[in-house]
Amino acid sequence: MNRMIKPALVIIASLAVLAPSFGTETAAGKGVAAADPDISAVAKKVYPSVVRVEVDSRDLRVVATGVVVEKGGYVVTTALVLPRDEKITLTTSDGRKVEAEFLGFDTETQVALLKAKDAGLPALAHGRAADLAPGSWICVVGVSPEETAAVTQGIVSSVAADKIRLNVWVTPGSSGGPVVDANGRLVGLLRGIYMDERPVVFQFRDKAQAGSGVVLSNRAEAPSSGMALAVPVDIVMDVVGQIRDKGKVERGWMGVGIGQDEEGRTVIGTVDPDSPAGLAKLKPGDVVLKLDDRDIPGPDVLAAEIRKKKPGQDVTLKIERDGKPQDVKVKLGEL
Repeated sequence: MNRMIKPALVIIASLAVLAPSFGTETAAGKGVAAADPDISAVAKKVYPSVVRVEVDSRDLRVVATGVVVEKGGYVVTTALVLPRDEKITLTTSDGRKVEAEFLGFDTETQVALLKAKDAGLPALAHGRAADLAPGSWICVVGVSPEETAAVTQGIVSSVAADKIRLNVWVTPGSSGGPVVDANGRLVGLLRGIYMDERPVVFQFRDKAQAGSGVVLSNRAEAPSSGMALAVPVDIVMDVVGQIRDKGKVERGWMGVGIGQDEEGRTVIGTVDPDSPAGLAKLKPGDVVLKLDDRDIPGPDVLAAEIRKKKPGQDVTLKIERDGKPQDVKVKLGEL
C-alpha cells in the first residue's frame, strides 16, 4: 500500500475532506452523495471503541487497528503476526496505553482475538451484514498517525456469504478497523485491500507523473487500492466466541471440490476418498440445491455454510442426480 504512488487526479478525487467538528480525518469514497449520514456523528459514536494495536518484538513491530466487540475488554483485529512472547500494547481513543493478552488467531479469516487488561473499554454495538447490499453506505474508523480519529466513507461493492467487498479508501495500518453502518453499528472488520487477479491498467497523461507497477512507455499496471475486503460481523463474532470459549476455531469439513454448471448451479466436481462426502455416497456431478433449509445459489454459499457448522454435526443436502432430486445426510468432519 505505501509502495504505491497514485496519479494526482485520483488522489484529489478520492480525498474529499468533510472536516468533522471533533478533529477527525476523513476521506470520501466514490459514489457517495451529499445526503449521506452525518459522518462526524457516526465517528464520534464509534471512535471510543477503536484502538491502535502494536505488537513489539526484537526484530519486528506490527501496527494495526482493533475494535472492542464485547464487554470485558475483548478486542478483535487482523493483520497481526502470530505472537508468542511479544508485547501487545493498545492505544485507546483517549491516548491511554493498555497491555493486552493474545487469546487466539483464526487462519481462515485472519481475525485475532485479544483481551485488554482494562476490562472497562466500551464495546461497539453490532449491526447485521445481512442488511448490506451493493451501494449501501459504510464508514471505516481508524486511528491517524496523530492519534486522532481517521475516518473513511464509501459504499459496499458486493456482498458474499463470507466476505464484503468495499469501495473505500484504505490507509496503512487500518486493517482490523471497524466497518460500520449509518447508525454506527459494526457490520464488518476491515481485512485489507482487495487485489483482483488482474491489475488495474491506467494511462498517464503527464510523462513526468510517477506511478507504481511496471512502466511500459507511458502506461503502468497497479492493483486498485480503492477496493477493500471485510469479514462480516456474524463471522467475526463466531470466531470470537469459539476462541474465547475453546481457544481455537473449529469448522466443518465435507471433503468435496465444487464448481458451477452452465446454469450457475453448485456442482460437486471431486469427492475425497474416506471423507464425510465419500462416506455419504456423494458423487461428482451431483448438483447441490439446499443445505438443510438454506438454498445454495452458488459454491461460495455452500463453502461458507459448511465452515459455519461444527465437526460431528449432521447436515442434510438436497441434491439433484441424473435429473432426480434426493436428500443425502452427511456427518461433517473437522477442517
